Amino acid sequence: MKISEIKFQIELDEQNLPKTIQWDATDKESEGLESTKSINVNVWDNLNHATLRIDLWTEEMSVVEMKRFYIDILGGMAQTILNSTGDEFMAEEIKELCDRLVLHVNEENKKKLLT
Repeated sequence: MKISEIKFQIELDEQNLPKTIQWDATDKESEGLESTKSINVNVWDNLNHATLRIDLWTEEMSVVEMKRFYIDILGGMAQTILNSTGDEFMAEEIKELCDRLVLHVNEENKKKLLT
């Protein structure tokens, strides 16, 4: 049996907000801690039949990056639901939402460039 481990190291400021986020994993290509601006971890709570979430980001994470991050997460969820359940309808609905969100973010960015 193989055991794989993922580790997060969070440095907090005086208000307990993430200042730096670093991560490491036993199956990661490179060795040692790597910096990131944001993490999103979801865990299924069997006892309460609910999802536990951890969303952390540093102040260096821009609004545009945050929106892209969550669109990417949704896209990954679409592929996971397709792979794990074969539910093509649900996967396609999520993908279509991602496409609409990409258009929305692109339009926002164009407007900001023009002002």
